[in-house]
Amino acid sequence: MQELFNNYVQNMETYIMFRIKEAVARLTPELQAKGRAPISLSMGAPTQAPPKEVIKALQSALEENGIHTYSTSKGEKFFREACAKRMKTRFGVDLNPDTEIHSLIGSKEGLANFIRILINPAIKREDKEIIMLPDPGYASYKEMVKVSGGIAYSVPLTADDKYMPDMEKVLKQLEQDGLNPQKIKALLINYPNNPLGATATLDYFKSVVEFCKKHNILLISDAAYTDMYFKPELKPASIFQVEGAKDIAVEFYSFSKPYAMTGWRLGWICGNPEAIQMFGKLKSSLDSGIFKALQKSASEILNSQAGEKYIEQANLIFKKNQTMFVAGLTELGWKGFNIPDATFYLWLPIPPRYKSAIEFADELLQKSGIVVVPGDGFGEYGKGFFRVSIVCPAEQIPEIFRRMKEDGFYFEK
Repeated sequence: MQELFNNYVQNMETYIMFRIKEAVARLTPELQAKGRAPISLSMGAPTQAPPKEVIKALQSALEENGIHTYSTSKGEKFFREACAKRMKTRFGVDLNPDTEIHSLIGSKEGLANFIRILINPAIKREDKEIIMLPDPGYASYKEMVKVSGGIAYSVPLTADDKYMPDMEKVLKQLEQDGLNPQKIKALLINYPNNPLGATATLDYFKSVVEFCKKHNILLISDAAYTDMYFKPELKPASIFQVEGAKDIAVEFYSFSKPYAMTGWRLGWICGNPEAIQMFGKLKSSLDSGIFKALQKSASEILNSQAGEKYIEQANLIFKKNQTMFVAGLTELGWKGFNIPDATFYLWLPIPPRYKSAIEFADELLQKSGIVVVPGDGFGEYGKGFFRVSIVCPAEQIPEIFRRMKEDGFYFEK
């Protein structure tokens, strides 16, 4: 049967988190038997419950007349208005809820389908259209482009330029690599970044907007982690805080990270009205929207004091966890790594005695039952690193470092 499916899907890789999950499930009995039951530091998802207010709002919404009927892929008007209000209060950005906002069944779905409307599929490499992606970057970006029939071109994110690359230099490198700049459809940025935790300045956003306008490239901003920060004076910005960004950009938001509503699958895209209209055309044929009760309850938490308090408290928990992880890693000999001001990630070099991050991650799992993600899964520039997600309960953290000490996982022996 496999030969009946298109080449793009046949050549896709299964999402790295699911591959890791399968490995953990296979090893769990053995690990439990030796007192090393798996502790997951892999999945980038909050482990706490969502705000109790959003759950109560959902329960109440379930009783409303008409709530169980079809919605619309665009999203109910009250949902889009709530998103517009959030953009105004959080960023000072004005958006028209009728023409510049569209609902998403989670930002992952939205990004995949948005890339789909940009790329004209081609077989020959010289005919393929290009989307520029952060590297290291979210593992699914590359596969989204690949299955759409395009080329995913890596934009290196390195400590040398504080993870804010000069896009003109990247463009020159793209030409040197034998690719046609006229084939570039979009640049995708992700700040705060998964897996690095890196943030970008508003000045950098301005330079990226100028670059995209100069070269007639669509700018896609994945802002899933914008509300996960540790210093109020360093609040991550929206791309639309740059004057004129709406001429060339769209931005994606999610309820998953700030409100721990990962399973609810809720988000929105906003920005350039022509891009939103084109996206809406595809979505109207793919789905009938989000369950209206979910939209109703999400709309209520989005602009509430309870929602703000929840985000603040969650960020305090993540910062506390980060402090504990940094102390434990330092005791084991890790040093000189970046301590981010946002997200719940740490991006760390592997001990020098290992040949690869995959080798290190496999041994850490098999010996200690600690689950991390090898950096190779995030791109070419992820090699030699691994990602830790610091969302586990604080009481598990001492156990993590107890095992690593007992099992010899020091940075240098």
